[in-house]
Amino acid sequence: MKILLTVIDVLTVNLAYCGALFLRFDGAVPAEYASAYLYLAPAATLLTLLAYQYAGLYRKMWQYASVREIYDILEGVTIGGLLVVAFAYVFVYQQGAVHPLPRSVYLIAWLLNLLLTGGSRFCLRSFREFRGNSGADGNEQAEAAPQLRRRALIVGAGDAGAMVVRELQNHPSLGLDPVGFIDDNPHKHGLYLLGLPVLGRREDIPGVAGKYDVDEIIIAIPSAPGRVIREIVDICKKTGARLKTLPGVYELIDGRVSVSQIRDVQVEDLLGREPVQLNLDEIAAYLTGKVILVTGAGGSIGSELCRQIARFNPASLILLDNAENNLFEIEQEIRERFPGLNAPAQLADIRDRELIELIFEEYRPQVVFHAAAYKHVPMMERFPEHAVSNNVYGTYNVASAAERYGAEIFILVSTDKAVRPTSVMGASKRVAELLIQHFDGRSKARGGKTRYAAVRFGNVLGSRGSVVPIFKRQIARGGPVTVTHPEMVRYFMTIPEAVQLIIQAGALAQGGEIFVLDMGEPVRIVDLASDLIRLSGLEPGEDIEIRFTGIRPGEKLKEELFTDREKMSATKHSRILIARNGDGEGAEREVASLADKLDGGRIEEFRMEALALIERLLHARPRRSGGTGVTGAQESQKAEDAAPASRLRQDKKSPTRI
Repeated sequence: MKILLTVIDVLTVNLAYCGALFLRFDGAVPAEYASAYLYLAPAATLLTLLAYQYAGLYRKMWQYASVREIYDILEGVTIGGLLVVAFAYVFVYQQGAVHPLPRSVYLIAWLLNLLLTGGSRFCLRSFREFRGNSGADGNEQAEAAPQLRRRALIVGAGDAGAMVVRELQNHPSLGLDPVGFIDDNPHKHGLYLLGLPVLGRREDIPGVAGKYDVDEIIIAIPSAPGRVIREIVDICKKTGARLKTLPGVYELIDGRVSVSQIRDVQVEDLLGREPVQLNLDEIAAYLTGKVILVTGAGGSIGSELCRQIARFNPASLILLDNAENNLFEIEQEIRERFPGLNAPAQLADIRDRELIELIFEEYRPQVVFHAAAYKHVPMMERFPEHAVSNNVYGTYNVASAAERYGAEIFILVSTDKAVRPTSVMGASKRVAELLIQHFDGRSKARGGKTRYAAVRFGNVLGSRGSVVPIFKRQIARGGPVTVTHPEMVRYFMTIPEAVQLIIQAGALAQGGEIFVLDMGEPVRIVDLASDLIRLSGLEPGEDIEIRFTGIRPGEKLKEELFTDREKMSATKHSRILIARNGDGEGAEREVASLADKLDGGRIEEFRMEALALIERLLHARPRRSGGTGVTGAQESQKAEDAAPASRLRQDKKSPTRI
């Protein structure tokens, strides 16, 4: 290809100068000027080719040329023209070897060179688009089984839609022929993008799909909020066409679209919000070149923390988890995706105080993300002693080691269930939040450098134990899909979105904050179940039954992100708030007492006090009503409400498991 381009350029450079002479003299070129150019031609050709080499015109894949390549051509032609002029006036005309060419010849030659060089390059792209991108057997692949080719309608006539069409045109073997665009902007209607018309707005989709026999609809609006995607999905269901979409902006890290990224619409798309805007400079300042520890590294949040932190080139990334399979998987993934990163795996339990101390002593982490926790509400109702030992005692061990070995930042991953907790799990996480604030105050009082903060948010879609995987399994089995209560409401966020905000909160931490992530609008669980059923091509109530089973122990109808007693303040990030002073001095004194017990090694006294504090936090738990149409007798509610407190009292009498 380089040899071919060089030969073409030799011809076009000389053709440009000859054409310039011809135009300058209206076809009657005087002999002295013709002789002058013949004398100058070898140098002019060589200098222009050198300028093209400098501008990178021989290092481009011109089959994929875009607007950016136009600037490179302009640079090469301009530099080449200036070199020729300089050479002619300094080394040729000064010696009087030939008659100087008119100055207008160089200007006309520059313009012709620009047209000819650009035209030759973009002919290669046009040739590629004509033949397709299928290699030697491209024609066979593109033309085989024409009856299997499908017609596609693109929703969104913007940058993403244009990239989708370009990808489909470049990969004819996919069997998708785009027929046009849909866009709500009326100024685009009737216009053409990449040779395809903008056929109307979203309400016109059913009519357009019928008119053009559309087999597949691709939603190409990665920045659209979930409300818009939901409306488009509802309209598209009327067509019977297969529905596809692009990932959200938070998944398109480099902003580019490829065929492999076009996927089926998922429930996450219906809940989407504005993309997270990260301050990369702030994040890089506290992650790049630092030793970072992630506890719970094999979990849903912990593993995504590892993936995103690794992009900022830390000095080391220590992966800590007590589940060997999860730890092995994230270790292998980090090694494959970031081969130059030092990422040692540590199989350890955060309740093992001595082992945690040894790990901190060996690696001296500067930033700690504490994501390890027991999070399953009904399970912790049955085993509250484990909530205390893992979520409270384990947090103490990691936070204490961070203080002792001089970590700079400690971030606790918390939950909205810590707000006015009605479950043992939520209460244990609230104690962990208070414990972190205690450590921060103690660090400041002692002149330490560790800044402690917590990040509180709601449910994450797709995490282990969340409702979405459970609903999918139930749908795959043919139902029923079980929902606890028709009015059950939860906040939801995708895992990458939540982790980006956790990392950003770490950059904002000054110490003692409880950061609260903006979770958007709450979602009814029954609506989520219905959406999943419809996305599976079925109808709720007809193909798949939704069955209400009654609220489980520790659950409440609506989660909260902060209490009335907590003072909310804004940060410079629009999606992150700060909650302060939620439980008053009483809880702070109790947590300080817990820390004193552990500092002195009085484990059994700590355990008794921790269980008592959790019981106090649960004492004001609101009563639940079974509700109309909910399976489960209302008379059992009183017993259910009393069960956790009763279990806690029993645990106080049992041997310690910490």
